[in-house]
Amino acid sequence: MAGQAAVSPTETEIAAEPELRRRDVINIAAVAFAGVGIIPIAGVAINQMNPSADVLAAATTEVDISKIAEGQAIKTIWQKQPLFVRHLTSKEVAEANAVPVATLRDPQTLAERTKPGKEKWLITLGVCTHLGCVPLGAGEGEIKGEFGGYFCPCHGSAYDTAARIRKGPAPKNLHVPDYVFRTETLVEVGAKA
Repeated sequence: MAGQAAVSPTETEIAAEPELRRRDVINIAAVAFAGVGIIPIAGVAINQMNPSADVLAAATTEVDISKIAEGQAIKTIWQKQPLFVRHLTSKEVAEANAVPVATLRDPQTLAERTKPGKEKWLITLGVCTHLGCVPLGAGEGEIKGEFGGYFCPCHGSAYDTAARIRKGPAPKNLHVPDYVFRTETLVEVGAKA
């Protein structure tokens, strides 16, 4: 290689080089143009995935708690599921607070399941965490189970006054949905604080 003369580019190679560059610029411009065109289409497609106004309206429900007497519970519906709203007595609050949390299958205090300053109001989904049956205990005269809360007749899960699982096959406590006290007597379930 030391004795070889330097080879200069031919005229054909020199003429082809600018053509490659023009092609590259055209390709880049075409890809950029296509990318910019996709943005509005993607925006429309993503916006169509947002829930409609009627779905958003069903996402929350308001519950008037003014007529729920102490010691009483009501059943209502939220997102096509039963919802239990319970006005705990002082005795029920004391019983729930007396349970050693470490002994619970799904350890939670009553304070963790209620709002600060509103521990007498327990709001849970009325769906057993075992197989989705509706527990008894919210209706007048219904069996509340040996722990005074709720009893699932399907497989015998028993919940205490804080709707925590105490006995039976259910793995978790009754679920507490997001909710906000809008006034002293009006609760909006499904709303975040």
